[in-house]
Parts: sequence; structure tokens; C-alpha cells
Amino acid sequence: MTDTVLKLSHITKRFGALVANDDISLQLQGGEVLALLGENGAGKSTLVSILFGHYTADAGDIEVFGQALPPGDPKAALAAGIGMVHQHFTLADNLSVLDNVMMGSEPLWQPFTRRAAARAKLQDVAQRFGLGVDEHAKVGSLSVGERQRVEILKALYRGARILILDEPTAVLTPQESEALFQVLAQMVAKGLSIIFISHKLGEVLRVSHRIAVLRGGKLVAQAEAKQTTQAQLAQWMVGHAIAPPERHPAQSVGSVVCQLHQVSAGTGRDRLDRVALTLRAGEIVAIAGVSGNGQVALAELLSGTRQASAGTIEFMGKDWPAQPALLVALGVARIPEDRHAVGVVGDLPVWENAVSERLRSRAFSRFSWVHRKAARAYAQRVLKAFDVRGAGALAPARALSGGNMQKLILGRALLHPGSHAEQTTPPRMIIAHQPTWGLDIGAVDYVQQQLIAARDAGAAVLIISDDLDEVLTLGDRVAVMHAGTLSEARPALDWSREAIGLAMAGVAHSEVGA
Repeated sequence: MTDTVLKLSHITKRFGALVANDDISLQLQGGEVLALLGENGAGKSTLVSILFGHYTADAGDIEVFGQALPPGDPKAALAAGIGMVHQHFTLADNLSVLDNVMMGSEPLWQPFTRRAAARAKLQDVAQRFGLGVDEHAKVGSLSVGERQRVEILKALYRGARILILDEPTAVLTPQESEALFQVLAQMVAKGLSIIFISHKLGEVLRVSHRIAVLRGGKLVAQAEAKQTTQAQLAQWMVGHAIAPPERHPAQSVGSVVCQLHQVSAGTGRDRLDRVALTLRAGEIVAIAGVSGNGQVALAELLSGTRQASAGTIEFMGKDWPAQPALLVALGVARIPEDRHAVGVVGDLPVWENAVSERLRSRAFSRFSWVHRKAARAYAQRVLKAFDVRGAGALAPARALSGGNMQKLILGRALLHPGSHAEQTTPPRMIIAHQPTWGLDIGAVDYVQQQLIAARDAGAAVLIISDDLDEVLTLGDRVAVMHAGTLSEARPALDWSREAIGLAMAGVAHSEVGA
């Protein structure tokens, strides 16, 4: 590592009464990987947004390669050599790799495009940093790992010398993650500096040289990666010790709750192709897979918001009633993948979101009149029973952090209106799609423990997740989804991480062993 390439001095940012960043000073060295950790709401996103020019700090200043960085100016950040690869890719699937990399890099008034020069530059960057991708390929035909390489190439093509990676392995297979780590090592060896944001503490220790931890908007700890542990990092993040996740196998598996027989649905990437699956009471079935391989179709099918085009589904021994309201009444609960767009309505108050899926039940309405008193009382019980913090029942749901929003959705799914606040009456079946995606370690632990408790109380639980640690920790049986097909659900102990990774990448299920 060489001289300081980035220096943040006394950065403070307020949003009303909330202090998102509180007097943060931080440095990044040349050829260094600095991991930035913190719970949801700790201030990581705000700090990075200030660095990239999306926000303007209320106090403090930033220097890049010894020069002051103008505040609130993304163009200045790009010109200074700062690049960012977001967790959600911003690529045009119908364009080639070269077109995506060039997009926005040439002035609008230029009468022609310099494709030959751009191609030569792209090839040079790809070769120097070990990022081989077919420049002629349509992005829509690439794997997730290859798309991520294109995003990194976009930043390097524009001259990035400091690269911010936001949850870079969230949707990668283990093999793709390992390939990314090797690429990062090459990039750092050539002098690039990286800010690595991740909730996966094992990856943080594997990749980074140094780690900075935010909590409540403050910088609470900095440490050399080789001198700390996952347990210590977790304690710095949440303020108290957190026990490492342990497997808790099902004690008593009951009768079949739901069964899919050769079910097909949807088209293109978002499809199911002759899927067979059995869900039993008192058991968690976990489905692994890279996003975009049919998981959304499966979750929507079992939530009643999508129809099957072939095959049959049975629920409690009867034909499947593909009506969301009826399924809720029968005891089917869902935790959707996108908590912001599908899980809650951000502008509606918390209490309305708490009763939204049961609004037509007699507990909360009659003759089209909403029983507000009962609805608000139920919302208060959800907030208390599931430790939802940050906003009261009358506040808009968008005021909640990601973790607390997920707790609200979880409480709505698990707490029946007729049960007491101190206990939950689990539904017959729970569809949990990415239940801990983007959550900090404390919220992850809470959500996972609630799902285990629901299973132990007799619910059939289906977890669809990109996180292999979650799949192997929670799943009693594990299946892998690829290109709309689903492998046999086998006992979790019959799978290795490598076998799951290969199956996620499309290796025939018959070829994958433990």
C-alpha cells in the first residue's frame, strides 16, 4: 500500500433531527481494500452518497489524490477517479457489452461514435485487470457474474482508481464470488483502491486489508482484517455480542401441506418448467439459486398472484385455490422479495400496512367499514411482539429502516388477529422470498429465529434465498433452482457448498453430488 488516495475529514450529514453521519473521518490508501460495515441505518449509504456526489455534507470535506473534491457533484467524483458498482446492475440487456460500456461516455454533440477506439480501450482495460468478457455479446445473454464484470469494466473504462463495491456478491454463486475475489486481488495489485461494502463478514475478512465499522452514524471501530474476527465485527456493528448461527434441525415433520406436480408457469427467464415440490408441516425447505431463474414465478404462484400453465397443485389435500385473499384466509403467509415495492405501501401508515392482507376479514372490517380501533390495536401488538422500532403505528411505513420494515411484514404474516401479543399462531404455510436480503446481522438473526419458531410450531416453511449460508443453516431439505427447473429437495447435510454452487450454475442435477 502506498500514499493516502482518499481522505474524509469530519463528515456530518443531517436529515432533519436525524444525524446520519456524525463527524466521520476516514482514509483510504493506494492498493488497499477497505471494508465498510454497519447495520441498516448506520450511515454507510449516506457516506458513500456524499463521496459520490449524490448528497452534500453539512460539514466536513473530502480530498481525492490530494485535491479537494467539490461537494454534491457526481461528474467531479467521476473525473477525480471514483467509480461505483451498485448492488442492482444498471445495464441495458438488449445492447452489447461494448455499447453498455460506452453509454454516457461520449458527448451528446459528437456527430459520430468512436467505436474502434472504444473497443481498443475496453480490450486494454479488460486485459490489464483480468476481466475477460465478450464485447460483442448482448448483456441479456450473460450470466450474473459476467454482468457484474461489465459493471466493473464500465467504471474502469471511465478511469476509476477508487472503486466502491456495494454488496458485490449478493447474487453470485460461490464459484462466481471466488472468481470476483481473484479479480479484486489483481486489481489491487495494480494499484486500484477499493471500498468493499458487505453484510457477509466471512467475505469481509477474506477480501479486505482494513475494516471500518459504523453504528448509529458514528465511526465506532477500525481494525486490520487479520487482527479481528467475525464475532468482534458483529459486536461492533450491533453493540452487543451475537451468537453465530447454528443449525436447528426439524424435530417433528408432519403431514403434507402443499404439493406441486409437474407445474409450469411464465415464460422466458422468469418461468417454471415442470416443477415438483412437497412441503410438509414442521419443516423448512430452502431453495437456492441465482436470482432470475424462476424464483419469482414460484413465489408468486404459491402466493396466488400467478396462475400455473400446466400441472397441478394441492393444498391440504384439496385443489389449489389461486386467489390471494382466500389463501391468506386459509393460512398461507408470504414474505415478498421486494419489501419496499411489494411488501408495504410506503406512504400508508404502519397500522394500515399491518392489516392490509386481512383487511376484508371480520376482525378489521364489516359491511365495507374499517374497524380502525381494532386495526390499530393489532398493529401495536405486531410492533411490540416483533420489536419493530423507529416509527409508531400512525407513522408512514417508509419511515422504517429495512430491518424494521421486514419485522413488520414478518409480524403481519405470523401474528394472527385472534392470538395474544405474547405468542404467535403460525399460518399453515409460509413463503419467505429473500427474507433477510440486505439486512444487518442483528436483523438477520431475528428474522431467521422467527422462521425457525414458526416451523417448530407446525408451519410448513419455504425459503427462497440467494444466501447459501442461510440456505444451509435454515433448510431441513435443500433444492436448487436453475433456468426454471428445480432439483430434488434433499436433506441439507447431503449438500456441500460446492455442489450447490455447481447446481446454481447449471450443472445437471444428476451430476451434482455432495
